[in-house]
Amino acid sequence: MKFDIDSLREIGDSLVRNKRRTLLTGFGVFWGLFMLLFMIGGGQGLKGVLSKIFDGFATNTVIIFSETTSKPYKGLPEGRYWDMDRTDVERLERMVPELETVSPSICRWGDAIEYGNNTFNSSASIKGVMPNYMKIEAPRLKYGRYINQVDIDLERKVCVIGKRIYQSLFPDGGDPCGKFIKVGSVYMQVVGVDFNNGQVSINGSADRSVIIPFSVAAKLYNRGNTVDMICVTGRSGIKMSGLEKHIRSIMARQHMFDETDESAMMYLNTEQIFQIVDNLFRGLNFLVWLVGLGTLLAGCIGVSNIMMVTVKERTTEIGIRRAIGAMPGEILSQIISESIALTLAAGSGGIVFSVLLLQIFEKAVNDGTVFQISFSTAVLAAAMLAVLGALAGLAPALRAMAIKPVDAMRDE
Repeated sequence: MKFDIDSLREIGDSLVRNKRRTLLTGFGVFWGLFMLLFMIGGGQGLKGVLSKIFDGFATNTVIIFSETTSKPYKGLPEGRYWDMDRTDVERLERMVPELETVSPSICRWGDAIEYGNNTFNSSASIKGVMPNYMKIEAPRLKYGRYINQVDIDLERKVCVIGKRIYQSLFPDGGDPCGKFIKVGSVYMQVVGVDFNNGQVSINGSADRSVIIPFSVAAKLYNRGNTVDMICVTGRSGIKMSGLEKHIRSIMARQHMFDETDESAMMYLNTEQIFQIVDNLFRGLNFLVWLVGLGTLLAGCIGVSNIMMVTVKERTTEIGIRRAIGAMPGEILSQIISESIALTLAAGSGGIVFSVLLLQIFEKAVNDGTVFQISFSTAVLAAAMLAVLGALAGLAPALRAMAIKPVDAMRDE
């Protein structure tokens, strides 16, 4: 074999070309895995953000409240307003066994909340509830307790305050339980502080609410037997949309309106809202895997192509190795090993870069949401890369095995 200056220059140029192709191919694998893992971690973070919005709110809740009728019924004119009352609660509990929770509430807005010289008058809401209301909006109690049945029976003037109200009235922090705050014109003893930050709530966010016993609210605000709204949840496996017709018929018979008159009673099914969100995330996950795997597959095809070129340029080397006794399995394992090493090296960079970028996102959001991939996901991605690398190197390896020493020498 003749090694003159031109031959050495040609070999050098070939190595440079091969290096460039290798770098471009490695970047393709790097970018594909980075896109896949970044979108997986970003999707998990987005899901965490939405979960915080819905934090503590029961996913199968229906909110029922009275409206104005739009149809005449049994001599009664349309445009008539009716009120729900406490007997409706007992009636639903008795006649709809599929319901797990039936919780009435009385609501009021606009009252200033005061403690000493500190005042909170920014859209505070006062909610008169029963103890089982915590199954509708689960509190995250920082201090104290929730409203209990004894508070209801004895009509105690006690309250649970939200996070923002607590921070405004007690800027120095500490446990406020046992202290009296002024709610409108009435003094209430604080028995708990709710730190729930969920943005989905009923009649005002939890952090701006004052929770008081239902019986106390009924007397303070002269509601008598009237109920502003009733919140219900279904038992496990029950679809709340399937109960709508039955509940409407019960309420319509009692309050004399047409059960087909949907305007007469609001049946707000939050289960459907949560179902839409779940479907959104299923579609998002499918899109993430589709785009990520497509990009990754394109990178692995590039690996296969670069290995094909490498085999072609190393025809003489492979032929000489075959001539001096190299077994076909050794040639096969060498090419596949190089392919796996290339994909793993580029993929490892993609894993590290995606983790670092997700960490930056996590620090930027800074609300406890985790924008990150799990260790098992990273391991699965590395294993998938190894398999794809082996498959990408299979065709070039089979071509290398087919090289005959005599043909290689003739090409040279």
